[in-house]
Amino acid sequence: MIWCRFQAGETISYGIVEDETVIEVSGIPWEEHARTGKTHNLSDVKLLVPVIPETFYCAGVNYRDHVLKMAALLNREPSFPPRADIGYRANNALIAQGETIVIPKDAHDEVQYEGELVAVFGKKCRNVSPSEALDYVFGWTIGNDISERVWQRNDRTLWRAKNADTFKPMGPWIVTGLAPDQLRTTVRVNGRVTEDFDTGNMIFDAPTFISEVSKYNTIEAGDIMWLGTDGIPENIKGGDVVEVEISNIGILRNPVVREE
Repeated sequence: MIWCRFQAGETISYGIVEDETVIEVSGIPWEEHARTGKTHNLSDVKLLVPVIPETFYCAGVNYRDHVLKMAALLNREPSFPPRADIGYRANNALIAQGETIVIPKDAHDEVQYEGELVAVFGKKCRNVSPSEALDYVFGWTIGNDISERVWQRNDRTLWRAKNADTFKPMGPWIVTGLAPDQLRTTVRVNGRVTEDFDTGNMIFDAPTFISEVSKYNTIEAGDIMWLGTDGIPENIKGGDVVEVEISNIGILRNPVVREE
């Protein structure tokens, strides 16, 4: 099933997407909800960020090929993470399908995309095993982890390198019933394929990450967890259009501008 969060006129609601129709729903998809009987043409509504999380988790380095390619590029030995460590991102950075990524005027040219699979939780999750972990996931969406690499290398924290306004496009919707290790991610810049990888080729898979985080942090319904990227991202600039496609989910498309 495909769930979206959308705006029609002044009304913001969740809805079920069937073909080119959005069926309006009262309530929250992972809680009590009901179909209202109202429908909209998908082309007539504005898709919003599919969920505003209380806690925004984000995996760091999590793809073997990414580590190997970066090590070769930098002429050094590959170093794989010893455990599934997690970081955090900020809600102010979230934007929806079709909204504009704005590169700050003082950012350097090294601003890059990262196409990521995103887990959306539907139940409170605490101290679960890897075999239980996916039972707590409501569905899956797409994220684009925009990063300013010079700031990332030189600031003491990632407060602006990863969390500047508009740096976290997410959407276009949430899809339930998927196996996260059986998907494929493709990134395109201005229609040109720049990354194409097996989404399940993670160093630590989604169940491992969820289990590890849940040992120490209570994951609440509505929280999200971004699961990392593969490949060597390229720089993006004002005037570009970035698309992240994950099979069986859809396409997250966002234009880019540089602040004047």
